[in-house]
Formats: sequence, structure tokens, C-alpha cells
Amino acid sequence: MTELNKLTLSDARDALRKGETTSVELTEACLKAIDAADALNAFVHKTPEIALERAKAADARIKAGDAPAMCGLPIGIKDLFCTKGVDSQAASGILEGFKPEYESTVSQQLQDSGAVMLGKLNMDEFAMGSSNETSVYGNAVSPWRREGDEAPLTPGGSSGGSASAVAADLCLAATGTDTGGSIRQPAAFTGITGIKPTYGRCSRWGVVAFASSLDQAGPMTKSVRDAAMMLEAMCGHDPKDSTSADLAVPNFEAMLTGDIKGKKIGIPREYRMDGMPAEIEKLWSEGAEMLRAAGAEIVDISLPHTKYALPAYYVIAPAEASSNLARYDGVRYGQRATLEGGDGITEMYEKTRAAGFGHEVQRRVMVGTYVLSAGFYDAYYNRARKVRTLIKRDFEDVFAQGIDAILTPATPSAAFGLGEMIDADPVQMYLNDVFTVTVNLAGLPGISVPAGVDAKGLPLGLQLIGRPWEEGDLLNTAYALEEAAGFVAKPGHWW
Repeated sequence: MTELNKLTLSDARDALRKGETTSVELTEACLKAIDAADALNAFVHKTPEIALERAKAADARIKAGDAPAMCGLPIGIKDLFCTKGVDSQAASGILEGFKPEYESTVSQQLQDSGAVMLGKLNMDEFAMGSSNETSVYGNAVSPWRREGDEAPLTPGGSSGGSASAVAADLCLAATGTDTGGSIRQPAAFTGITGIKPTYGRCSRWGVVAFASSLDQAGPMTKSVRDAAMMLEAMCGHDPKDSTSADLAVPNFEAMLTGDIKGKKIGIPREYRMDGMPAEIEKLWSEGAEMLRAAGAEIVDISLPHTKYALPAYYVIAPAEASSNLARYDGVRYGQRATLEGGDGITEMYEKTRAAGFGHEVQRRVMVGTYVLSAGFYDAYYNRARKVRTLIKRDFEDVFAQGIDAILTPATPSAAFGLGEMIDADPVQMYLNDVFTVTVNLAGLPGISVPAGVDAKGLPLGLQLIGRPWEEGDLLNTAYALEEAAGFVAKPGHWW
């Protein structure tokens, strides 16, 4: 059998059911790979004792014939998910030493399904970033390299540690969160699959909040089938989350037939951006041809308010972040700055937040506070909310015309080098989200599928956007695209 840590979730599940391996053996293979991959800085809190204990329990469940699909499968958990008794820092200095007394709903559901937590994964601080360079733990590093170049590359962000770990076979899959593309962009950069489900499909309870009306958890996996398997375990109604949808969770994996004959796939003209690399444009055209060859009808569509999506997103997300991050004040939990004799409560707040938050978080909190302030609330925040409604309506109009899914690029480029954007205007970094933020603003499901490589051998992804609550149909279209693209490239092992 292939090295156990290199298995997909579905292959590992089948091997466990046939008795060809055990969860303990799978887990030990992953723990060994994790310990040998410190250069990637993907796992930031390792939990080998918890992992082996859960693996033993999973083996007993499998033996007893009481085993859901995820039982016994070793996965990583993004540091944004609260995990009982295990450091949960959101990659921020202000939460150093925070060990929650409770488990997030999503990680609890995965635990209940028998999945094995290997540890916590690196990310951008409070999920704010597109390159995993804002983390208190230092940069996560992609396992990929440009051909003939040793420069370290970003795995994308904010779920950079999750993407790096899955692409490097340190775990069989990982959780991510997506506020403006933080599952789909790193998945595209590292040649893996990542799905952001419909807003409300996965509970946000116990996930450290960035922007509450945009945040959504999802799986990052080695294949579309794996994404279907893991998503089913993560979904479900949660009475603790007022935005959680009370809807039945279908068997997503059973919906993967690969048959998309007669499906209408929209190609939005507004996504043809000025200066888009020819390689991305070519891949997009090839993806459309692959779906056409599989029996789908390709239709040109218009999403006229797309050009306003990034500005609207970068008003709404910081505004919600400013509100959500007000709780980190040095009083109830997390770090408190050292105070001098005459310092009062205001000085305590100021010093704690200045020391605990990194520059990108400070920038977004200040932008958010500004757009929510009395003189600017209507000029910025209310206007952005109106634009968001128009963007949502664009999608509703297109779906009402019979479009089943929308095909776009996932990112405007392949992965860039760590440090290459350090002197860039922050807006340049925000442009990484140009193809993904509309999906969060409209609350829709979106998936990134690896579909090719650029001239330097780096992976490129295509994004499919689906109708609300129809993740099964979206996954099936993605499965057809995955089959047609036949992406098999893997990073060379340099770490």
C-alpha cells in the first residue's frame, strides 16, 4: 500500500473498512510526517496524545461495525476553531495561552464522527490576510516551489496552514474557514480542493469570529469526493448558532455521479479582468470546454455589480471585525499588557490591543471603526450593504434564468513568493480575493478545483459557484471538472 499519510480520505476509509490498516497506523504515519515537516510551519499546536487516543477509540468503533465515513481518519484543525483544552489562538498574540473549556460545533461533529485531530494549523491572524504572513507563529510555507527556484512561496491565506498540510500529505484533510476566499484561494495555490458551503450550512459556534455575516467553515481535501465526505460530517443545524440553517444534510458523496448532461454553466463576462495573466484566461477557457465536452451547456452571463464587490467587502468585513474584536480588551481572557502605576482602564485597553494585535488586524479594526462612526455610517457602511444586496440579486437573476453553476478563475495568479508583497499597497494584497468575495457577500456555495499548472509548474485552480443549499449538485459538477482536468501534480519533497 502507498504511504498511509498520502491516502485520500475515501481510500483510507475503504482501507480501514477492509482491515488493510488501522486508524492508529494512519495516525502514526501522519504524526511522523508532521514532525519531519517543521520547515512548512503548518502545524502550530501538535496534539499527538489526543490523536492516538482518538485513533484507538476509532479502531474499536470500526471493529464493532459502528463507524461513520470519517471514523478513524486523521485531520488537522485550523487554529480559528476552539478545541477544548487545546490552544486556540486564532494566530494572534492577544489570545496567547487561551485554552477553551468547550469545543466548536464543527470540530465536535468531526470528533463525534470518529475523525482524529492531529493538531492545530497555522493561519493569518484572526483570518485576516491572503498569504499567511500575518500569523503570530510566523509564515506558513507552501510545499510547492517554482521550477528552478528555491524561493519560499505562500500557501495562500487565511487557511494557509490547512492548505500546506493537506498538499504536503501531513494530514488526510483539514478544516478551513472562508470569509472572502480563505478556503478557495489557498486551495487553488496548493493544488487541493476547498469548498465554502452556503452561509448557514456549517455552524459558526465556537469559531473565532472575524466578520459574522461572511464567515463560513468548510473542508480542505485532496479530492472532490473527500470534500463531499467531510462536508457532510461538518454540516447540520445548531441551535447555538442563530444563523445556522435547519435543513436536512444530504449524502453528498452519493450525489457524485459525474453526469452533468444538460446542466447550464454560466461564464460571467465581468470576471475577465484587465491584466489577467494569459495562463489564467487559457485555463478558464479550457475548463469551460471540459464541462461542455461532459455534456453541459456553456452560457455567457452578466453579473453587473461585480466591480463593486471588493470595495463593498472591504467596508463590511472590517466593520464587523471592529465590532467582533472589541471583546479582546485584556479583561476576561487572553493577554493583558503590563501597566504602570497611574494607568486606568483606557490605558489598559490601548496597551493590550496595541501589543496583542498585529498590523493587519489593527488596520482593519481602524478602517471598520471609521466606517461605523457617526459621520460616515451612511456614506460607507450603509452604502456597502446596499451594494451587497445588488450583488446578491445579480446571482439570483442568473439562477432564475436556469443557470446551474458559474465557472470562474479561483485566483488572479499562481502562488507568489513570501515577502514579495511586503512593500505593496495593502489594496494589492486585497486583489487576491477579486474572484471569491462575491460568493461570501451573496452567501453562496463555492468550490476551488485544481485544474492545471502555470509555466513554472505551480498549480492553478478553477472556481465553481452554485445555487444556495445545492452543495450536492455543485460537488457533482466539480467532480466532472476534476475528472476531465485529471490534475495529478504533486509538490517535490524539499522540506
